[in-house]
Amino acid sequence: MHYFAGIDIGSTMTKVAVMDETAMVSSIIGPTGAEHRRLAYRVMEDALDRAGLVFEDLAFVVATGYGRINVPFADKQVTEITCHAKGIHHLLPTVRTVVDVGGQDSKGIKIAGGKVTGFVMNDKCAAGTGRFLEVMADVLGVPLARLGELSLSAERPAEISNTCTVFAEHEVTSRLADGETVPNLIAGIHEAIATRIFALVSKLKIEPDVAVTGGGAKNVGLVRALAAKFSFPVLVPPEPLLTGAIGAALVGKEAYLKALESGETPLRCGRDLKEATFFS
Repeated sequence: MHYFAGIDIGSTMTKVAVMDETAMVSSIIGPTGAEHRRLAYRVMEDALDRAGLVFEDLAFVVATGYGRINVPFADKQVTEITCHAKGIHHLLPTVRTVVDVGGQDSKGIKIAGGKVTGFVMNDKCAAGTGRFLEVMADVLGVPLARLGELSLSAERPAEISNTCTVFAEHEVTSRLADGETVPNLIAGIHEAIATRIFALVSKLKIEPDVAVTGGGAKNVGLVRALAAKFSFPVLVPPEPLLTGAIGAALVGKEAYLKALESGETPLRCGRDLKEATFFS
């Protein structure tokens, strides 16, 4: 049995997926810290422990995400766009358009057969990202994880005219002082984010099925607001944070098996996990 691992170091969360030749055998999700190399070692070791494996059992390791260059034990580094496409196709094969709402950026990805056919990205502004939601949650004094739930009790979404995080923070504070309810404000925030994301993704030719991934996909209120913009239901994978890590593991599997089929020796970093992390 061959095992493959994908590690996705995002701006706010780090994810690992360990897979055998047919399915995922373990995974782990944790916050991204400042020392990416030590973090990469720790989460990989934890994921392997959960699977009852050691690093030497892995046939191939692929790193993705903005911190992928800080994973010295990876055999290959691949962009998160490619890995998200591969991961979502594995989890939800009918999906043609992916909306990824991450901590520091949001992306729209068009896919066909697990291959990327086009993408757009918002990485210059916090609006439309998880960071925007974090700031708004702080302003409202509501735990980030409860935003979606609370928004479902809104009588109507409050109009939030500013999409700039700084101005939106001031606007929400003012509306709160004027007596607007918290659920209505949260629903309005979701509406504003969904409007911005829809405008971004509309630069692509949107085709169903549509899936939402990333931390934003765990917010039921935001997913509902996005579905309303797309005018049809959107799909959410079982654990939307793991999509990129699963895709990375699948990329590793393909690279390894392709090398074997061609009679080549798969390129491995050939280093011990601790040694690669702390001394390279």
